[in-house]
Amino acid sequence: MRGLTKKPVLVGVLVAAVLAVGVGLYWFQPWKLWQDETVHDALPTADAAAKPSKAAPSETAPDEPAGPKTLARGDFISHEHTTTGTVKVIQLPDGSRTLRLEGLDTSNGPDLRVWVTDAPVKEGKAGWGVFDDGKYQSLGKLKGNKGDQNYALPADLDLGTYTSVSIWCDRFNVSFGAAELAAA
Repeated sequence: MRGLTKKPVLVGVLVAAVLAVGVGLYWFQPWKLWQDETVHDALPTADAAAKPSKAAPSETAPDEPAGPKTLARGDFISHEHTTTGTVKVIQLPDGSRTLRLEGLDTSNGPDLRVWVTDAPVKEGKAGWGVFDDGKYQSLGKLKGNKGDQNYALPADLDLGTYTSVSIWCDRFNVSFGAAELAAA
């Protein structure tokens, strides 16, 4: 009789353990530590045909930029995970702006985002969680943890207010790495 009462308890404990492991695997996604996603977005260009020119075909307008212009740039520092690379704000000839990550190298993780924020970039653990304390705007999911990537910036985004970029883990509310933007 004694063995029969232990069996349901053992089955209950095993079911609870399997459920806990399943939830833990979903939440932490540890396999991403061994999976790199490399992205090679080309430098964005504006479609010259989409913008009508007021000049005659043989004339060149001197005030029109010849190509993309870097407005701001910064270098990533590491926070929760080792992160390197450069971030640039690029203005295209049509006036649109793009945030470009170049040579990005960070860890992969669950629910990584690219944020522009008003927070100061701080070294060490003091900088891990500051980016959601003030103003921030998500530019979307991080396309990959390595390589070159482009993210469209909203036309009304004020570069005087949003002065830093963070690779933000939304699931754990922590910065993997960040860069302060300085005028180029």
